[in-house]
Amino acid sequence: MSDNKLATLGNDTTSTAPQHTITAVDIVLEPDTTMIQHAQAANAGLLKNFPKGYALGNEHAPHVSVMGGYVYTASLDKLFTAAGKVLASEKVTSWKLKAFKYYYIPLKEIGLGGIVVEPTADLIRLQKELMDATAPFMAPAGSGTAAAFATTPDDPEINQPTIDAVATYLSGHTGEHYSPHVTIGVGTVKYLDALLAAPFPSFTFSVVGVSAYQFGNFGTAAKRLHSFKLSLPGISQVA
Repeated sequence: MSDNKLATLGNDTTSTAPQHTITAVDIVLEPDTTMIQHAQAANAGLLKNFPKGYALGNEHAPHVSVMGGYVYTASLDKLFTAAGKVLASEKVTSWKLKAFKYYYIPLKEIGLGGIVVEPTADLIRLQKELMDATAPFMAPAGSGTAAAFATTPDDPEINQPTIDAVATYLSGHTGEHYSPHVTIGVGTVKYLDALLAAPFPSFTFSVVGVSAYQFGNFGTAAKRLHSFKLSLPGISQVA
């Protein structure tokens, strides 16, 4: 997830509390090992540069966000069913996606980096169809709080800019403004500038899964809420 409001990320934090009404949800494409290996290699370099960053893994799963926002928790199952009906007509595992450059969002002396993926007609269509199908279950954009997010003992707080970024997800990162990417972690601006200046060896990758995650801090895919079983002829939903 990217948003200019993340430029102050890390400066304003809000402690979490039990949340029973709203969940911050991200519907994502899970990439194959080709993308995962590239993302993990880039993440390893970032961690050497900035050890206070985070490692990619189960609580920071590499992914390509398709759509996200605040969802009424009581309607999560209905949202998953609606999304499953959309996905049933897509052949997501047959798609070939192209990664072509790095980018980062500056956060003062540090930045949140990612690998940018070329948007395709398939991606933009899928995003629009998912948005239309899940709209009845979405909560108002400004209704989310830190309690809507997943936290861990190592990352117990949610930045206010992250809360704001999820609130503006549907209005700021869809259609012609959609820039699919895989977030790779945090590093110093100096390191990230050098990373962007170096030639990027573009590569193609495939999708091996579609899941719904609960957002974590930095807009990470922190907790898997639901998965969809994929097949080339179509997609059938599983709990």
